[in-house]
Amino acid sequence: MNNKIQNIFLQLLQVGLWQKTLHKFTTSISPEEWAEIYSYATIHTVEGVIFDSFPLLLDYQLPPQSLRIKWAVRIDQIERHNDKMNVIISTQFNSFTNLGLIPILQKGQGVANCYINPNHRVCGDIDWYFENNGYAKAREFLKKENMPFNDTAGFSLEYNFNGIPIEHHKHLFDLRNPLKSNYLKAIQKKYSNKKQIVNINNTPVEILSPELHILQVNVHILKHMISFGIGMRQICDAARLYTYYKESLNNDLLKDMYKKTGIIKWIHVLHHLLETQIGLNKLDLPFSYPLNTNSDWMLAEIWHGGNFGYHDRRFADGKIIRTISVHPDGARRLWNNFQRYFPFAPQEAIFFPIMKLYSRYIGIDRD
Repeated sequence: MNNKIQNIFLQLLQVGLWQKTLHKFTTSISPEEWAEIYSYATIHTVEGVIFDSFPLLLDYQLPPQSLRIKWAVRIDQIERHNDKMNVIISTQFNSFTNLGLIPILQKGQGVANCYINPNHRVCGDIDWYFENNGYAKAREFLKKENMPFNDTAGFSLEYNFNGIPIEHHKHLFDLRNPLKSNYLKAIQKKYSNKKQIVNINNTPVEILSPELHILQVNVHILKHMISFGIGMRQICDAARLYTYYKESLNNDLLKDMYKKTGIIKWIHVLHHLLETQIGLNKLDLPFSYPLNTNSDWMLAEIWHGGNFGYHDRRFADGKIIRTISVHPDGARRLWNNFQRYFPFAPQEAIFFPIMKLYSRYIGIDRD
């Protein structure tokens, strides 16, 4: 690992994420090193966040002009993509609502709303959940409209709408422990009248209450860490959510949710990472973590893996077994992560592979 590149990368990430000048680089950055930083920014899909650091840097700290131009073109592409996604979110939300469905926007643009510059957050797809068992009705609507879609593992389906990938999800949370399903249904019902509204393309779109929104995003991060990895974008999401909701969040209730879902030990590590590496103000955390908490090991895994673990060079030459994963050396990576995260979220580590297989071969929808 190149510690110099990583340290500068994290400093730039903090400057862009919080719009505060946090550090001054004590060493010069060569054009070659800037090229590597740009590469890591795209691998972790935070090129927009780091680009937002440039107005706060001194002239000698900026990347070469040729790279700044290249970076600006990439940001323009991100902005155009987000504008297109917002139009589709608005269109789909209205269509689903007209069908009598209750769609809830998950992650993505709902999280982007918590950023200082929402249009610079990279968003890959649009995720929908439907209250009152509306998943089946939405699926039938797609069939009626002759919209090609694929039922996928994880109790979901996916399709392409005007060039944008869309996913529908049966489950609101990415927690795989079936013993927690009744509890998750209970808190979903308890907070059903506390949903929020975000304005997307002049359309009031529903998202979850602050507590459930944070829980959903963080368990999504955990799910991918237990499988093949996650990138810095999702870690930034967690940080921005805590800051955005700090005044409206019921900290005791959120902590109780983490305890009852069995992930509190992992949450402590995440919180330590958010404060020490991402620059989240300690006062914005909903509760304190133990003094002996260490997150260096988790940062190393995130750094290596990149966006959803697709860029982990440690396994670049590994064999791909598609029945397990499209990731090289999938079986070994799953086993490594099981061992890594079992001490912090044991039930999720155990049930993730079980429910993954069940949802792929038994629980998947078939016409």
